[in-house]
Amino acid sequence: MTALSPATKAARQAQIAGILAHAQVRSQEELAGILADRGVHVAQATLSRDLEELGAVRLRGPAGALVYALPGDPGGPGSWPGGVGAPGPESPADHGAAGARLPGQAGAGGMEPGFSGNLPRVAAELLVSAEASANLVVLRTPAGGAQLLASALDHAEWPAILGTVAGDDTVLVIARDPAGGDALAQALLRQAERRT
Repeated sequence: MTALSPATKAARQAQIAGILAHAQVRSQEELAGILADRGVHVAQATLSRDLEELGAVRLRGPAGALVYALPGDPGGPGSWPGGVGAPGPESPADHGAAGARLPGQAGAGGMEPGFSGNLPRVAAELLVSAEASANLVVLRTPAGGAQLLASALDHAEWPAILGTVAGDDTVLVIARDPAGGDALAQALLRQAERRT
């Protein structure tokens, strides 16, 4: 299982933090290229804002060149949004959002049943990644965002969701279908990318 990431600001910043934690990045152009290789295309102005919001600074690296770095304290400026660990060697972009559909679910172009209220907006702002196992889906958010996302899921009254449990930056979603976790994760990612 590999966690998938939607095209949200929080997910993009998590990707940037992961890259800077594991690579010597000398310029914004180099960072934009790495992101593009992962399927994340970003304008230079947006990338500059992301680096500023993450607290990135340029420091002299071991080879003497200036490289971007993030302050290392968990929860501090420049830490991973929501405490999420670095992505693995496979990029979320390597995995498409197309997947099995839930019973009665509309296609990618239509509204999915149960997605109502503020769920589209909340998911677009807070969902960093979704990873499924059997009937469970683990959603990651920036620190403090899990309660809001879980509440939006609960109020959507989506029949495929049995319930949610929220911590600070993690939401556990229990799918009604014993094997419905993957389809539910895919539907949530599509919802987050809808940009409503």
